[in-house]
Amino acid sequence: MNGSEDRLLAWLREHLGEGHHLGDDVAFLDLPGAVALTVDQQIEGVHFRPGIPVEVLARRLAAVNLSDLAAAGARPRAALLTLATPPGFPHRRFFSALTAALAAAGAELAGGDLARAERPAFTLTLLGGRWPGGRWLRRDGARPGDRLWLGGTVGESALGQELLARGASWRGRACLPPGLSLPRPLAAAARRAIARHLKPCPQLALGRWLARSGRAGAVIDLSDGLARDLHRLCAASGVGARLETARLPFADGFLPLATRLELAPERLALGGGEDYVLLFTLPAGVSPPAAFAATEIGRITRSRQLLAGRAGAWAPLPALGWDHLGGAEATGSRRPSGRA
Repeated sequence: MNGSEDRLLAWLREHLGEGHHLGDDVAFLDLPGAVALTVDQQIEGVHFRPGIPVEVLARRLAAVNLSDLAAAGARPRAALLTLATPPGFPHRRFFSALTAALAAAGAELAGGDLARAERPAFTLTLLGGRWPGGRWLRRDGARPGDRLWLGGTVGESALGQELLARGASWRGRACLPPGLSLPRPLAAAARRAIARHLKPCPQLALGRWLARSGRAGAVIDLSDGLARDLHRLCAASGVGARLETARLPFADGFLPLATRLELAPERLALGGGEDYVLLFTLPAGVSPPAAFAATEIGRITRSRQLLAGRAGAWAPLPALGWDHLGGAEATGSRRPSGRA
């Protein structure tokens, strides 16, 4: 037990406490009933910029996976991690933050794999079960006449990503790009946008309500952009949609800050991505509880066209957003250079 890997595993077993059996080649889980699985990877230079604190990276890795489970109406239970890192990587800080984020959502780190690499890369697999009284949620259940809802604001994360691309950083708190002078209200909005991008909050409680309500049609979490993910939801359901852009919910200070930075707010909202809020459909006349602060933004149509507009002026909605294989050139996204 002299190797650095063995020492790390010994520390991790002690850190997690009794009941954990890290060190075997397989993880043993006793999960009743059906299981939902999701996996996500984060690679330095592709998904996040060098210099982001490892605690932030660990919590973000957990959050983006938990958001997938939220969209499925799943209860987080266990995780498997593949961690490839260069020499000198602060593993204990990373694991402390990751296990805390998982525990806060009701999940445990059950196992994984360690390897050496030239730059950090993480892959997290999450397992979830059904909530008591709940059902699985999918993206193929939207029906004509359903209302389209958003679980939170859009565009703010993309604005934070843009600020990071311009030189913003995180040093225990959001730090603005050097040389960027903003009035106090806009500076506060900028710091919130950076925090929103680096520290997303998965909407597990909303997913649980949707799973238990018995009324949800289709659900998807917004990771690649509202427009692109709405296209995916409609394609899976065989329907179209009318998106009322005047109803899009924005965070405080978002509009004046985007204007100050010479960015198009609507494009950030439709194509920026990484909002990690739920987009879902409910029958007409059904609303989520007010505590979720969800916003009705349109309706599902029988036609397979996706239209966006305001005041009755409708135009086709392009699939703006991030294409993981097409890259930035395919969409206009800056994610490889600016995503944190």
